[in-house]
Amino acid sequence: MDGTLSANDISHIVTADKRHVWHHLSQHKPWETSDPNVIIEGKGMRVWNQAGKEHIDAVSGAVWTVNVGYGRESIARAVYDQLIKMNYFAGASGSVPGAIFAEKLIEKMPGMSRVYYCNSGSEANEKAFKMVRQIAHKRYGGKKHKILFRDRDYHGTTIGALSAGGQDERNAQYGPFAPGFVRVPHCLEYRKHEQDGAPDENYGEWAANQIEEVILREGPDTVGALCLEPVTAGGGVICPPEGYWQRVQEICRKYDVLLHIDEVVCGVGRTGSEWFGYQHYGVKPDMVTMAKGVASGYAAIACCVTTEEIFDLFKSDETDPMDYFRDISTFGGCTAGPAAAIENMRIIEEEGLLENTTAMGHYMMERLSELKDKHAIIGDVRGKGLFLGAELVTDRQTKDPVEEARVKAVVGDCMKQGVIIGATNRSVPGKNNTLCFSPALIATKDDIDEIVTAVDGALGRVFG
Repeated sequence: MDGTLSANDISHIVTADKRHVWHHLSQHKPWETSDPNVIIEGKGMRVWNQAGKEHIDAVSGAVWTVNVGYGRESIARAVYDQLIKMNYFAGASGSVPGAIFAEKLIEKMPGMSRVYYCNSGSEANEKAFKMVRQIAHKRYGGKKHKILFRDRDYHGTTIGALSAGGQDERNAQYGPFAPGFVRVPHCLEYRKHEQDGAPDENYGEWAANQIEEVILREGPDTVGALCLEPVTAGGGVICPPEGYWQRVQEICRKYDVLLHIDEVVCGVGRTGSEWFGYQHYGVKPDMVTMAKGVASGYAAIACCVTTEEIFDLFKSDETDPMDYFRDISTFGGCTAGPAAAIENMRIIEEEGLLENTTAMGHYMMERLSELKDKHAIIGDVRGKGLFLGAELVTDRQTKDPVEEARVKAVVGDCMKQGVIIGATNRSVPGKNNTLCFSPALIATKDDIDEIVTAVDGALGRVFG
C-alpha cells in the first residue's frame, strides 16, 4: 500500500463515514458496533482498505466496472487535461471528447450510428424506454407502447428501470411501477425443469418462442420493444442457450418490435473477443445501452446508442415543436466521461485485453470446472469471457438452491482470505445462490489461481 493518509487521518475518515455516509446495498445496523470497509487505494487487480489489508478484486469494483484495473495514470491525466480545458457544457452543444469517443465507439458497433450521452446505466435505459414511448406516439397513436423485459434481468434502479426489472427482491417495496412493462420468461437452461413444457432438445429456440407467446397474448400492435441483457448478470450469470438469439431476432422483425440490448455489464470487452456481448450472437439491435466498463469507473459515463433509422424518427418535421427527442441528462454534458472512455478504449486495444479476456476466461472456466468436480455443492458453472458464475445447490439431481446465508458465508470467508468475490444478492427470491466473478480484463493465470484457491478453501470450510 502506498497511501498518503496517516493513522489519525484514517480514524477520522472512518468516523466521518459511519456518521454521514449512506452506503449502497447495505444494512447499516452492524456498523453501530463495528466499522464499515473503506477502500483507500487500488493498483492493478488489488485494493487496500483502512486497515492496510490487501485484497485481490475478483468483481472489478464490486459491480463489474473497473475493466482495465486500478491506478491507470494515463486515464487520470486524460481527464485532468480535459477538465482544465473544458469541463462541462450542456449536451445540446457538443464537445471535443464527446465527438471523438462517439466516432470511435461507432467504429466498434457496425449497424449503429448515434450516441446519446448520460451518466448511469439506469439513465441510459430510461432514455431507450422514452424513445420507444415517443415513437409509439409519433407512429402508432400511442398504442405500440409496451416494453417487454425478461425474468431475472436487471436494467437499473430508478422506478422506470425497476418497472422493467425481472428481479422481484430488488423491486420489492418500491411499487407501484410504471404501466406498460411486461415480463417474459428467462432462458436459464440449467433450470429448464422449472418451466412447464420445456423440451430436452432445442431449448434455446423454445425459450425464445415463449417471448412470441407473450407478444401474441398482449397483441403485436401494442408491443413496441424488447429489452434484454446479452448475458444476464445479477440474475445468476445466465448465458443464452444455443439458438436463442437467432430466434429472438426473427420474432422482433416479424412483429415490428424494437430490440434493445442492455450492455451495461457486458459491454466494452467483458465477454471477450468482441467489444459487446450481443456481437457474439450475430444480433442486430435497434438500441444498445452501456455504462460500467465504458470508462472503467474513472469517470461517470453512460451511452444509449441507436441506429440511424431510430435517429431519423426524431427529425422528420422541423416545424413540429414536439418532433425531437425532448430529453436532457445534465451530467451527460460532462467531458470527463468521454475523455476517460477514449483512453480506456486505447488501453484495451493496445494491451490486447479482448484477447486476454477470452484466454483467461477459458482458463477460469477450466479452474471452476475443477472445483465443480471436487465440490458437490457446485451444481453448474457458466459464463463468457471474464464474466462467470458458479451456482450452488444442495443436491445436483433436484437442483435445490443452497440457502442464501451460506452463500454469503462463502463470500465472507473469501474476503477474510483477501479475495473479493460476489454473489447474487436480493435478486430472485429463494435463488440468490450463484457466486459471481468478473475480474478485470488484465487478469493473469496467477490472479485466477489465487481467486479459485480462495473459493476452494471457503467451500470446504462452509460446507465441509
